[in-house]
Amino acid sequence: MPANVLIAQSGGPSAVINNSLRGVIDFCHENPKVFGKVFGGWHGIEGVLKEELLDLSAQDAKEIRLLETTPAAGAIGTCRYKLKDKQREDFQRVIDVFKAQDIGYFFYIGGNDSMDTANKIARLAKEKGLDLIATGVPKTIDNDVGDAEFKLVDHTPGYGSTARYWAANILGANEENAGSCPADPVLVLQAMGRKIGFIPAAVRLADPKRELPLQIYLTESGLTLADLADQVNDELKRSGRCLVVVSEGFDVGDIGAQKDAFGHVHFGASDLTVQQAVVSYLNKQGLPTTGKARGQVPGTDQRHCSVLASAVDLKEAYESGRKAAEIAMKDGNGWMATILRAPGPTYQARYDKVPLEVVANSERFFPKHWIAPNRTDVTDDFIRYAQPLIGEAWVEVPLENGLPRYARLKPLFAEKKCPAFLPEAYRKK
Repeated sequence: MPANVLIAQSGGPSAVINNSLRGVIDFCHENPKVFGKVFGGWHGIEGVLKEELLDLSAQDAKEIRLLETTPAAGAIGTCRYKLKDKQREDFQRVIDVFKAQDIGYFFYIGGNDSMDTANKIARLAKEKGLDLIATGVPKTIDNDVGDAEFKLVDHTPGYGSTARYWAANILGANEENAGSCPADPVLVLQAMGRKIGFIPAAVRLADPKRELPLQIYLTESGLTLADLADQVNDELKRSGRCLVVVSEGFDVGDIGAQKDAFGHVHFGASDLTVQQAVVSYLNKQGLPTTGKARGQVPGTDQRHCSVLASAVDLKEAYESGRKAAEIAMKDGNGWMATILRAPGPTYQARYDKVPLEVVANSERFFPKHWIAPNRTDVTDDFIRYAQPLIGEAWVEVPLENGLPRYARLKPLFAEKKCPAFLPEAYRKK
């Protein structure tokens, strides 16, 4: 008898995350002798704990197809809820819900913390004798899942689209800065990436010949605010203007940091942005030109902008979802689908698997040898690595009344079979 399927998502979304979801759904529906009904955990593992399971098998096929170009995580929701080892009631609740709903396959779409959750559930199921196969589907715009040698994970779905967004964004920002530089000679843009510089580094893809007055400040650069000001002022003396792209994790001192459930700094909720600190510092120190520094912080659009999504990323997200379902069917419990780069001069992705326990809580950093000697740029090796990931074609987003038409899933939920439950982290102590 086919076992039911539960798919959930965790952490920050991406422009292509729903295509991974669609990949899992499609593969499961193509193999009805193996997979039963497909459910979506409403807002990730929280939906599992609350037994809020969206019936994805009951949805209109047209709406499932529209998941391809539906960005972010609105379709089934995401969360930042962490299953901590001490929360034994949470773990038991997951098992109870899986048993009650006849869940035999669990897919978790997310980054390194999400793979930790999937790994814990895989181990727990084995310990409890539950016939469950848990499989990870990679996702992170930061590109920080995997190993330093890129042998386990070459890149993750989500990164290529955010890289394309920033490469396109800096071209527009350059036109703005070139036109308004007598009044605004310095334009500071803050990019996502708490501790890893893959996202801000992507702006170099827009200017591989280094013709723009562009400086990139990665968290890993080790530079200070004073160093930044010196470099910017030198560029102003050369060019009369300067574009500054700074990682949100660049050290500017105390920003009144707020943290999420995983203990990560939540930059969008903190008291001060890095961009504000940089602009304020530059203006207080004074510029060797007329005008003032100004800044902007692209918000969550850098991870959900579907019109700038990479066609390569979109395809790979879908294939990663399908691969995860194939792994679950053929290889069993405890794996994550992965993307590797086939050898040869022409870029080609290949799909494989890696043990969940290896990638759970893994964290790689931007390679030091990809940071230029001046520490305000990246090397050509990075350009060669990242360029294929942003693609060369526009993604076709369906329109309705001149606006993007996203998937509209109906609120059809599985009947609850377990008692009401409040996740442990939300209980008053």
